[in-house]
Amino acid sequence: MLETLILAAILIPCLIVAIVFHEVAHGWVALMLGDPTAKEQRRLSLNPIRHVDPIGTLLVPGALALFGGPIFGWAKPVPVRQDRLDNPRYGMMAVAAAGPGTNLLLALLGAVMAGLVMGASQAAGVEPNPWLFTGFTYFILINIFLALFNLLPIPPFDGSHILGGLLPLRYQRHWQRLQSLGMVFIVVLIGASWAFPDSGLVENIVLPPVLWVQDIYFAIADWIARGIAG
Repeated sequence: MLETLILAAILIPCLIVAIVFHEVAHGWVALMLGDPTAKEQRRLSLNPIRHVDPIGTLLVPGALALFGGPIFGWAKPVPVRQDRLDNPRYGMMAVAAAGPGTNLLLALLGAVMAGLVMGASQAAGVEPNPWLFTGFTYFILINIFLALFNLLPIPPFDGSHILGGLLPLRYQRHWQRLQSLGMVFIVVLIGASWAFPDSGLVENIVLPPVLWVQDIYFAIADWIARGIAG
């Protein structure tokens, strides 16, 4: 029981930081590219409460956990108006890429910090706190997963906005119509993952590249640790 509480105390802050920075990054890039909507609605804040979606952040993950389904949820999307961007087409692509890009940077920061701590511990001849190492590991993993999952080209994920910007103009109107069905796609994905938990619907698509990228970050942490330890 104690280990479960400690693990929750590690996971929850890691998840909150990953989600909040992801959403705020969208808003900041939109502001830099001409759309102040997020700033006007006071969403350029690191206060987690401003980004909580009652359904996606609380109700859905809680219900899935209660009924034994895969945990899935979302934060309140930062508002972005494509028509207010200086370059609506490519500006929207940059805004969409900002969230996953920020998560990859956070994962890199976690790897650097892990390497510094491990290297300092080895140089001092002491063992690092195992829970601290667990925290770094989950922080890196959560940020990588959030980045790559959101890059899936499925409405309303960030990858769908990036793909929409790359499509020829004659196809973009049809793609925009699919964006309006984003919630339907999410419900279908949640339902399929819950109804067929052994299918590995999400894991088989996202997990292999997540583990591949994770190995790169772990290699960076190990390189830093060995450099410090000498």
